[in-house]
Amino acid sequence: MEDQEELRLKLAEYKNEHKILDDTIDRLLNNDQPVNLFHMQQLKKKKLWFKDMIQKIESDLIDDIIA
Repeated sequence: MEDQEELRLKLAEYKNEHKILDDTIDRLLNNDQPVNLFHMQQLKKKKLWFKDMIQKIESDLIDDIIA
């Protein structure tokens, strides 16, 4: 099992990647150019994966604190 410091670092990295993807998606949707729907779907799936991992790591950190 990873120690809490490694989890915190990974959590910060995943939150940053999630924010970058969110900003990218917003920029593409608010652009006047046509949107590649397949690419957009890939970005949204990746963003969702990061969100799931963030929740898992936060849960792991809480469980370590309680235990």
